[in-house]
Amino acid sequence: MRKFGLIGNPLEHSFSKKYFTEKFEKEKMPDCSYELFPIPSLDDLIPILKENPELEGLNVTIPYKQQVLRRLNSIARIPVGLESCNCIKIIDGKFFGYNTDIIGFEKSISPLLKPHHQGALVLGNGGASAAVIHVLKKLGISYDIVSRTLDKGATLTFQDLNDELVKKNLLIINTTPVGMFPKDKEAVPIPFDSLGSQHLCYDLIYNPEKTIFLQMAETQGAVIKNGLEMVQIQADESWKIWNS
Repeated sequence: MRKFGLIGNPLEHSFSKKYFTEKFEKEKMPDCSYELFPIPSLDDLIPILKENPELEGLNVTIPYKQQVLRRLNSIARIPVGLESCNCIKIIDGKFFGYNTDIIGFEKSISPLLKPHHQGALVLGNGGASAAVIHVLKKLGISYDIVSRTLDKGATLTFQDLNDELVKKNLLIINTTPVGMFPKDKEAVPIPFDSLGSQHLCYDLIYNPEKTIFLQMAETQGAVIKNGLEMVQIQADESWKIWNS
């Protein structure tokens, strides 16, 4: 039996198990399974491997994309400067890290980008934002990282956001878990009245399908997109890695 899975906490929001289970059924792979491992600490990672010796690969989600780096045997396949891992290939009990978020984000957002999308506001400075920033650098789009406090690379706080900054930066990307089920009645604190039809607002959250952030942006005429396509692409890329 071949086994794969997802580590993170919490995992109620995840689509991965359903996605891979349906994939295995559709492609007639009864020898494959995908399990959820909601762990309260990364200290539980080794016990998981011992209890599931058939594990060949893991996806990594909130809050461990950055923390897991120190548990990897190799980060050679993660681009230099990208301190985030969302995919692990397991060979003889050793962890080899990858990041498929960068492929998923770039492929999903690129068709929506216009020449006027020269500046971005990245909301959040956790593991998910690392992949977004990596792609923005590659595409030559300037950015500011917005967080509650000025730490871990943040250049602005949410209190700093005003009409001028929002109107200047026509690409706004939410990488925080704010608005994710079951806290789907919340929204990141930005001046939504400053958004307009030239804005592209992208939310890495896909459950719910349309967060309050995206609903408010759409009301102002902005183009919106959630993270479902991104997570589907990164999942397919993970599968390629596990089978390479």
